[in-house]
Amino acid sequence: MPEPWTGGCQCGAVRYEIEPLEVLTLYCCHCRECQRQAASGFGMSMLLRRRGFRLLRGALRNWSRPADSGGVNRANFCPSCGVRIFHEGGEGSAVISLKAGSLDDTGRLRPVGHIWTRSAQPWVHLAAGMLRYEGQPDTDDALIAAYRDTRD
Repeated sequence: MPEPWTGGCQCGAVRYEIEPLEVLTLYCCHCRECQRQAASGFGMSMLLRRRGFRLLRGALRNWSRPADSGGVNRANFCPSCGVRIFHEGGEGSAVISLKAGSLDDTGRLRPVGHIWTRSAQPWVHLAAGMLRYEGQPDTDDALIAAYRDTRD
């Protein structure tokens, strides 16, 4: 069993660990909301089974907003420094979207695709051979399969 990966917020009040075998996929999102949230050209989203996430220290605050899908997007963040830790489709979601930049070791991360590329900044160059979607994909199946292939 691989060692857990650790992460946390900028101020150190929140610490967590994840089980790498519970990671479903990792991709870059170029939507305007992720750009705004990351204060950068894109955000990295790591889909993870909730059972693979464990809060080690601190507490998370959250706020919700309507998602483009018609559902709810609930953001969980550090109440002290505001760093987003993960998003979920609502309390009790089986899968969360970990903000992968909050991991301690981001050097091991290898995204398999890009979503919302129609909003990508013109200076961002997308690597050849990666999955690309102009908007939100209908399913995450191809992104999950591509990530699984990187682990085999």
